[in-house]
Amino acid sequence: MSEPAVGVREEAPRAALGCQRGAFMLPRSLAYFNCAYMGPLPKVAEGAGVEAIGRKTVPTRIVPPTDFWSTDRLRELFARLVHLDDPMRVAIQPGVSYGVATAARNLHVEAGQNIVITHEQFPGNVYSWRRMAGESGAQLRAVAPGDGADRGRSWNTRLLEAIDARTAVVSVPNVHWTDGTWFDLDQIGRRCRDVGAAFIVDATQSVGALDFDVRVVRPDALIVATYKWLLGPYSLSLAYFGPRFDDGTPLEETWIARDRSSDFQNLVDYQDAYAPGAVRYDVSERSNFFLAPIAAASLELLLEWGPTRIQEYCRVLTRDFLREAAEMGYSVEDEAWRRSHLFGLRMPTAVDLGALRDMLARRNVAASLRGTALRLSPNVYNDDEDVAALMDVLKDAVRAR
Repeated sequence: MSEPAVGVREEAPRAALGCQRGAFMLPRSLAYFNCAYMGPLPKVAEGAGVEAIGRKTVPTRIVPPTDFWSTDRLRELFARLVHLDDPMRVAIQPGVSYGVATAARNLHVEAGQNIVITHEQFPGNVYSWRRMAGESGAQLRAVAPGDGADRGRSWNTRLLEAIDARTAVVSVPNVHWTDGTWFDLDQIGRRCRDVGAAFIVDATQSVGALDFDVRVVRPDALIVATYKWLLGPYSLSLAYFGPRFDDGTPLEETWIARDRSSDFQNLVDYQDAYAPGAVRYDVSERSNFFLAPIAAASLELLLEWGPTRIQEYCRVLTRDFLREAAEMGYSVEDEAWRRSHLFGLRMPTAVDLGALRDMLARRNVAASLRGTALRLSPNVYNDDEDVAALMDVLKDAVRAR
């Protein structure tokens, strides 16, 4: 595993994080292990949303131009979360596919070059690259993990081997959305820089529950939807765009991304220049008076808890569970190649996946079946009672064989 980059200061350790179930409205009867599908809104985010809706009932409560720039707070909070020095390098966008399309529009790929992604990558980080490959004549390389033991290590090795002198773009997740396989972005990023490839990261399934340091990983773009581990609303994403994209062309020409756009009285004095940083890549109507306050409240809470402490909470919570599950014949990726907030549990021989799905639903245990794995994604609202409910289902699934 990679060491921290020289000169990057690590945060001072803080006391271990306790269960935060009281910060959410989840009913006691629900064991929710499905944050990888959708994170629940914390109570403070719900309150911020209700207040935001109330402001719109009397439009004079939304004051120009100041309130139209309130989303700068999202840039600041996200920058702190990913250890980014310049918040203006964060764009406000509606989803990962929008951010990926933005990156693809501003990258040049030629016939004979290749674009590297992972096998069965989430489609929001695939379709733009399929189009680019088809239009340019480049090869799209979807790297599979391979068969046999040591799957995570093999997958990482195969990814590195797929990046060569003809690679123009590498676009990968931090952890795979189906089974949580962890990709060593430090090594992948170094390999990209060695060959001059653009390095794009979709960290939707990790940022918020796993520490991400832009200064260490050094991606050219980092894109994160807010509705999963950022515990925020749907239809909003936050994207860092590095110097490679400084003079790029946005997907749309929104007025608010232009220089001097805060001068409402003179908006018809049209400006060709964009605002600094990644603001040019903002979505139209980025001020979003409803969703932005919800996202900001959740980001503030995550910064208070800290991704490192969240990750450790999940590790301790599931440690004994995974040991007991292994004794019953269930298996999981080696700890070196997964993280504790998202992992795929493989079934013992002859466990019926359909029956397991139905049993989970009847017992009010929320998780997702992805391929041949039960995808489990705990968070700080889960506790030992939730784990016990999940374990009871797994035991009964084995007995029913």
